[in-house]
Amino acid sequence: MILTIAHKEFRSLLATPSTWIILGALQFIFSWFFLARLDAYLQVQTQLAQMANAPGATQSVISPVLATIGFILMMLIPVFTMRLYAEERRNQTMVLFMSAPISSREIILGKFIGLILFLSLIIAVCLVMLLTLALGTRLDFGLVFSNALGLILLTSCYTSLGLYFSTLSSQPIVAATSTLAALFGLWLIDYAGSSSNAILKNLSPTVHFQSFNSGLLLSRDIAYFVLCITLFLMLAIRRLNNTRTYG
Repeated sequence: MILTIAHKEFRSLLATPSTWIILGALQFIFSWFFLARLDAYLQVQTQLAQMANAPGATQSVISPVLATIGFILMMLIPVFTMRLYAEERRNQTMVLFMSAPISSREIILGKFIGLILFLSLIIAVCLVMLLTLALGTRLDFGLVFSNALGLILLTSCYTSLGLYFSTLSSQPIVAATSTLAALFGLWLIDYAGSSSNAILKNLSPTVHFQSFNSGLLLSRDIAYFVLCITLFLMLAIRRLNNTRTYG
C-alpha cells in the first residue's frame, strides 16, 4: 500500500501543469549556474594547469553547482510538501485516506517516498547535465557520487520536515511558510553560528552536507540525516494518528 500511495503522489505531481512550469524554470536556473561556473573555470584553467594539485572540473564546477542546487531545493521543497497533507485536508480529500483501512504509517511513508522519487528525478536530470563535462575532461566520479548521495539525503531531510509541518495545519500557505522559516533558520545556524559553538552548528543539515560536497562519506553525517528523517516522519505519523483519534 505504501508503494501504491507513492505511485499516486508521483503521478499526481507529474500531472499538474504548475509542476512542469516549475521544472522548466528550475532547469533554466540550474543551466545558468552551470554555464556561469563553467565559464569561470575556463577563464582560470590556464593558471590552474601550472599548479601541482590543481582542482579539476568536478571540484570547480560540479560540486559548487550541486551545492547551489541544494540551496534552491531548500526554498522549493515547502511548495511541494504543503500539498502532501495540508492541501488535501483543506480540499476535504484527506477524508478518503482517513476512512480507508490504511495505517497512518502507510499514508505518511507513501507520500514521503512519492515526493522523494520526484525530487530524485530533478536531481538526476541535473546530474545528466553536469556529466556532459565528461565529454571534454576527466571527472572524479567518486566525488560526483558523494555529492549525489548527500543531495538526496539533504532533500529527504527537508521533505520529512516539510511533511511534518504540513500535518500541523489545514492551510497550505501556512504549512509552506512554516517549513521555509524552519529550513531557513537551520541554514542560518551554519552561516551565523561561531566555530566555537560546534554543537549548535551540527544541528544544521548544510553542515553535514558539506562533507558529502567535499567527497567525504562520514558515518556521523549519514547518521544525522537518517535520524532527522526518522524523527520527523515519526512526528508526522503521530500527528496523523492524533488527528484520526481526536479529529
